[in-house]
Amino acid sequence: MKKIIFSLLLLVAVTANAQDKNNPWAIGIGVNAVDFYPVHNTEYGGWFDEFFNAGGHYNILPAVSKISVGKYLANGFTLEAAGTLNKISKMGDYRVDDLMYIGADAALKYSLNNIIGETAWFDPYVSVGGGYTWLDKLGTGTVNVGGGINFWFSDNVGLNVESKYKHVFDNSPILQHFQHSVGLVLKFGGTDTDGDGIFDKDDACPTVFGLAAFNGCPDTDGDGVEDSKDDCPTVFGLAALNGCPDADGDGIADKDDACPNEKGTKANKGCPDTDGDGVVDKDDACPTVAGPADNKGCPWPDTDSDGVLDNVDKCPTVAGPASNNGCPVAPTVEVMATLNEYARTILFDTGKATFHKESIDILKSMTAIFKDYPQADFVIAGHTDSVGSTTSNQLLSERRASAVRDYLISNGINADRLTTVGFGESKPIDTNKTAAGRHNNRRTEVTLKK
Repeated sequence: MKKIIFSLLLLVAVTANAQDKNNPWAIGIGVNAVDFYPVHNTEYGGWFDEFFNAGGHYNILPAVSKISVGKYLANGFTLEAAGTLNKISKMGDYRVDDLMYIGADAALKYSLNNIIGETAWFDPYVSVGGGYTWLDKLGTGTVNVGGGINFWFSDNVGLNVESKYKHVFDNSPILQHFQHSVGLVLKFGGTDTDGDGIFDKDDACPTVFGLAAFNGCPDTDGDGVEDSKDDCPTVFGLAALNGCPDADGDGIADKDDACPNEKGTKANKGCPDTDGDGVVDKDDACPTVAGPADNKGCPWPDTDSDGVLDNVDKCPTVAGPASNNGCPVAPTVEVMATLNEYARTILFDTGKATFHKESIDILKSMTAIFKDYPQADFVIAGHTDSVGSTTSNQLLSERRASAVRDYLISNGINADRLTTVGFGESKPIDTNKTAAGRHNNRRTEVTLKK
């Protein structure tokens, strides 16, 4: 009993192995078999001649007879401490009284998966170590070499099968022997703070429940983009847009899209520009007709239809050539000459400011010319012959100039553009001694106001 207690204390006192880095600790329970044949004497033949002759040579205690504790070190190495208990009744081909067998061993194990590659369930290893073995009252130290296999049923539970050779030192009262064992092994000790099935040491987000695909980090919206790389972590989106949605499918994430429900272009921040005038539809007063931005996307009108758009037409309501910024040009010398040809032929009733009937057509022609030059201001001058007093002739000339002005005004010419003056008989253009001369002197004339 003292030997058993000592073995268990030794087992607990030794820091031992684990089976992998995620579950650094392991415990095992099982049964062991001790085989003294034929390693204790070469006269029996080769060591492995009857290696599997369990019925003839194995000593097996029909109960839990092995306990092990282990801890993973690094790079496939583990350290294990094991205690075994047995009763020896077969010493090779000899039969002996039931001898108490106790073993306390430590071993350094190396997983061959580090060489052949990781497998999900098959975990072979080799081991080397030493220990102390008691056979009844006899005891000896041993050097142990061996190997085994763990067959993992799950991440934490497996079946262990192991064989090792225990070599005793010279003059030992106990013979060299094989020891085999089979049993269950349980891995544990890994820390998973967030409970996502990924151990903290391998979890990039150890305090937040996550997915194995993202090394334990979350993907809150389930769009396949982990939250740390997702610009819209709570809204299902597209990987191409860093996890953000694109409702209108224009390739611009909704968060950056000024028109998230209308397909547009990146240049317009996701908004459409139907007429391609550079003004997006939502700001375009004429979305289907191209126009400048400074007119809200609408084309500039040409109110006077002179070919010069209103935005550059200095006279937008009056037609004029582009060379004069859309404004009409001043009447030329030739135009003024024509205007005065008409003016000089206006006939008035004798001594009155009323027109002869035949002068109406002349006045209409004059009106048309005045309308052609709406920006020009004119002076209408009245003249008489020398018949009558100077005073009466002065008044008559003024009244006749006013009569022409009144006619023009009544036919659409702006009054502000027309000024009248009377010269009476003071500026004759012909002799007053003949009827023809006096006829020429009774006239009206038009000049440009300066």
